[in-house]
Amino acid sequence: MSSSIPGHAMQASISWRDYYVMCKPNVVLLMLLTTLVGMLLSTTGMIPLKILIVGHLGIGMAAASAAIVNHILDRRIDAQMSRTQNRPLPQGKVPLANAIILAMLLGISGISMLAVYVNLLTAVLTLAALFGYAFVYTGFLKRATPQNIVIGGISGAMPPLLGWVAVTNTFEPNSLLLVLIISVWTPPHFWALAMHKRAEYDSADIPMLPVTHGLEFTGLQVLLYTILMVLATLLPYVVGMSGLIYLLSATLLNLRFLYWAWKLYRADGQNVAMNTFWYSIIYLALLFIALLVDHYFLIYLLPD
Repeated sequence: MSSSIPGHAMQASISWRDYYVMCKPNVVLLMLLTTLVGMLLSTTGMIPLKILIVGHLGIGMAAASAAIVNHILDRRIDAQMSRTQNRPLPQGKVPLANAIILAMLLGISGISMLAVYVNLLTAVLTLAALFGYAFVYTGFLKRATPQNIVIGGISGAMPPLLGWVAVTNTFEPNSLLLVLIISVWTPPHFWALAMHKRAEYDSADIPMLPVTHGLEFTGLQVLLYTILMVLATLLPYVVGMSGLIYLLSATLLNLRFLYWAWKLYRADGQNVAMNTFWYSIIYLALLFIALLVDHYFLIYLLPD
């Protein structure tokens, strides 16, 4: 049976942009922002330039590798969903073998750079995060349980810890608070999108929570996890990791998130799910920026 896309046509249509899209650059950039925050919060001094550059490069390459593996394993599902059906693999714009080779090159190169030029602990943790997201979550949990994003989201919460460990070469309690914040942020962030795309996940036979338990139950879970997230984001202030600038910023951001979560639970408005999803992205970026601003205010502007 012949392919619907002739080989010569597919080869002619290959573009660097298709490979770039498979790396999920927007997601990787958000991850690298949280990595940078982890690095900067880990010290009151300057970050060594080598750690700053090579650490971000290695972690970014590993994240891009995991993103490509996600494209590879989800290519059948992607072809059935309007949100993803134009991705390079479902469209036949990139040969499967090329995608596999690129994922391997990026993953091996990124982990090796971290092991040689940063430290072995960062390399091991980055490898664990890559494996957890690409294979445990995408390859297994996503198709096995409606709690997939709760369990698998831990891998996506690792970047600030990776940044912290890249600088300090050790675990510290405050670094784990950053992981906790992203871990409890992930379910309301992703379930909001899943609620909007419920019919597509259903047709693709993916047991996302809105498919298995309905929109009302999922809305309640989003609200409850948002409350947990609010409590988690107060911990940096409670333990003395941050000050009033962060507390005020987190409070304002949390109030807005609670507003969207409540509206989503009440199903008040046609576009509430996507509004909640997009706000959750802005929320995380601003929350971590607030942590940074507060950190340097405490260091440079307040007296000892």
